[in-house]
Amino acid sequence: MHILLAEDDPLLGDGLRAGLRQLGFQVDWVRNGEAAERELRAQPYAAAVLDLGLPLMDGMEVLAAVRRAGVTLPVLVLTARDAVPDRIRGLDVGADDYVVKPVDLHELAARLRALIRRAHGQPQECLTVQDVVLDPAARSVRQAGEPVMLSTREFDLLHAFMLNADRVLSREQLEQHLYSWGQEVESNAVEVHIHNLRRKLGAALIQTVRGVGYILLRDLPKS
Repeated sequence: MHILLAEDDPLLGDGLRAGLRQLGFQVDWVRNGEAAERELRAQPYAAAVLDLGLPLMDGMEVLAAVRRAGVTLPVLVLTARDAVPDRIRGLDVGADDYVVKPVDLHELAARLRALIRRAHGQPQECLTVQDVVLDPAARSVRQAGEPVMLSTREFDLLHAFMLNADRVLSREQLEQHLYSWGQEVESNAVEVHIHNLRRKLGAALIQTVRGVGYILLRDLPKS
């Protein structure tokens, strides 16, 4: 899951980026409001963590601007402002959730997973497609009740497909889900990971849509 973190405190930002990456998120980190607005308008992130006290452009202004521009991704506001009127204003402007500092990293990750699930119409923590069950919190996969061992990239790729079941995803969209800024991407990386998923979970699970991309069908077509 590829998210944007907007936080100007270098120690907190570095800690959150490192911790969220360990919990399975791909994190791009910006340190001011203007950069946050620019990235949120330009990149298809799964969600954003937005501090309100940003330099150059306040986080509340960023939130209002991107909502006016039609950006609909889930936004979790992270702030030291704990007064009820501040929380109400943030939610009214367009925040989807609100966490007051200091924040527990695992709670933050759980809230992000919940926001992303709901944005994709998935109310439950575990995702189920065909006979495959994926648990994002435990980062585990079972097929027909049996555990399946996946690499980090294979898990993240399968997660993207299961969140978007029945939707064609291009290679570019899959790369954006798998990699954050500065990470080197091999030209055939997505194809290699898809090959490995097919080998471990069955060739029919992920289908190629020639000239467009790939799709994971919620139900296999009847023969």
